[in-house]
Amino acid sequence: MTKKYSRRVFLKGLLSIGIGSLLTTSLGYAYARYIEPRQLQVTTKNMTFANLPKGFDGVKILQFSDIHLGLTYDLSMLSRLVDKINALDPDIVLFTGDLMDIPNQYPYTKLIPPILKRIQAPLGKFAIYGNHDHGGYGTDIYRKAIEDSGFQLLRNETVKVSLIDQSFITISGLDDIMLGQPDYQKTFGTLGKDNFSLAMVHEPDVAKKVAAYNVDLQLSGHTHGGQIQIPFYGPLYTPPYGRKYEEGTFEIGPSKMALYVNRGLGTTRLPFRFLAKPEITLFVLHH
Repeated sequence: MTKKYSRRVFLKGLLSIGIGSLLTTSLGYAYARYIEPRQLQVTTKNMTFANLPKGFDGVKILQFSDIHLGLTYDLSMLSRLVDKINALDPDIVLFTGDLMDIPNQYPYTKLIPPILKRIQAPLGKFAIYGNHDHGGYGTDIYRKAIEDSGFQLLRNETVKVSLIDQSFITISGLDDIMLGQPDYQKTFGTLGKDNFSLAMVHEPDVAKKVAAYNVDLQLSGHTHGGQIQIPFYGPLYTPPYGRKYEEGTFEIGPSKMALYVNRGLGTTRLPFRFLAKPEITLFVLHH
C-alpha cells in the first residue's frame, strides 16, 4: 500500500509541476486567465422520472452557479449570461449559490438586481446560499441582492411549483453546509415518494444524506470542476465537501437519486480555468 500511495503522490507531483509550467508560459497563462474563463458551455441533460407529472413533460429547468463576482467575473459578463439564459427559454431557473466572491468587499451590489431581474422564467426563479454568500459577512447582503433580483431564496425550505391542472413538483433548498445551518429533516422530511422532488444543495458531497429522503434530483455547484484540471488525472484541487463528486452526473444510494454537479461560471482564489470551462446546465424533464 505504501509503495502504491508513494507512486501516486509522485505522479501527482510531476503532473502538478507540468501544469504549473504550462500556466507560466505566456500562451498557457493567456489561455487559462483570459480565454477559457469566457468560454461558456451549455450542457443539456434529458432526464426521465416515473413520478414526474405528465403536465411537466418537456419542462426546462436551467441551473447556473458560482459566479463569484469580483475576481474575474464582472457585471458585463453577468449581463451577457442573462441574455444567454433567456435565449434558452427555460421554464424554471435555479441558482445554486456563490454570487459574490467576498460580499462585504464587492462595491457594486446595487447593480446586480437590475441585471438578474431580466431573467425570464414563467414557473419561477429560486436560489440558495453558498459558502461565499454567508462568508465575508454576506448573509444579509446576498439575501437582499438575490431577492431584489426576483428570486425566491430557499433556506431549509420546500416550495411547490404548480400548473393550471393542479399537478406540481417540489423544489427544496438546503442552507449551506460549510457556513450555514442546514436542517435536512426540516427541508426534506415531508417529501412524498410519489411526488417529483428536486433539491438544491450547494456542496455535492452530502448527496448520500439527501438521498436518504424522497429526493429524485439533487443539483449542486461549489467545485468549479476543480477550475484547473490535469489531463488523464482530473481536478488538481477541489474544496471541502466537493471531493467525492467533482462534476457531472451521478447515481446516489439505493434510491438511485440523480446528482448533477455544475462547474459554475466564475473563479475563486486563482483567476484561472484550465480544462474546466464555465457551464450552465439545461435540464429537460420527461415523464
